[in-house]
Amino acid sequence: MEQIPISLWTLIAGIVIGGISIWIGQHHTLLPVAASQQAPLVDGFFNIMFTIAIALFLVVQGTILIFLIKYRRRRGDNSDGVAVEGNVPLEIFWTAIPALIVVFLGIYSVDVYNQMGGLEPGSHPHASHQAIAATLENTPKPETAPSIGIGIAPTEEAKTADLLVNVTGMQFAWIFDYPDHAVTTGELHVPVGADVQLNLTAQDVIHSFWVPQFRLKQDAIPGVPTQLSFVATKPGTYPVVCAELCGGYHGSMRTQVVVHTPEEFDSWLTENQIAQQHNLTTAVAVNPAELSTSEFLAPHNHNMGIDAATLAQLHK
Repeated sequence: MEQIPISLWTLIAGIVIGGISIWIGQHHTLLPVAASQQAPLVDGFFNIMFTIAIALFLVVQGTILIFLIKYRRRRGDNSDGVAVEGNVPLEIFWTAIPALIVVFLGIYSVDVYNQMGGLEPGSHPHASHQAIAATLENTPKPETAPSIGIGIAPTEEAKTADLLVNVTGMQFAWIFDYPDHAVTTGELHVPVGADVQLNLTAQDVIHSFWVPQFRLKQDAIPGVPTQLSFVATKPGTYPVVCAELCGGYHGSMRTQVVVHTPEEFDSWLTENQIAQQHNLTTAVAVNPAELSTSEFLAPHNHNMGIDAATLAQLHK
């Protein structure tokens, strides 16, 4: 019986390994839920990298297992192995393939970063150079200086964000300020489907604003304004993590982003606008010391089983 050619075995192994790698690369559960418009871009890139990694793992480990079995030392065989000094075609092959993979992944990653707006944050084409120059001159102007970071896509430079939030990182908390709505909170609230722009800065050291479910991470740098734009696609509550070692309590620098429906967000915004007004005696509460006895007890009349007239007579 003729032996099966090695080329045919290689083809069969390639088909099997390719099929297994593609299936695992597309059906793994390593990533959390994707909750932003930018997440599928990152997930697609990760899936390709994971598919390639699985294929390389199977090839390398499979080759090791085959060699362990085929070239194992037989009982009574004390001879030396075959002396092999080198194989130029093999060395070219195992150098060229990884090089091509790295070049492909590099080009793909740049394209993904560009689609997410990483190459054109803000409205100025040289934003990063100007921001760095402003920092070196020690004259930062966060309200006017161009931002660096992940911003709007190049094709959408004229588009303005639906919601603007100023984010300040400090040891060891995040502060979120809504300048157009006069609201400041310790957690981020956004409506689903809205184009949100975060203007990040830091008071002390470098922090990193990371939402795993959004697949987005951006540094907050003292004196250098940075930007992060996203569109949330799934209502829910997701963790906000500082991904830059920023001090002894770095691990506790966490908060959350709450993605509302548009109606729920409007309600939340209205409630917080009222709660954060300066004149709280007319906004959400009253000062009991300023009320008369009848005014203080009026909300409880029904529970006490008396009406307002009876209460007025008792007061007299």
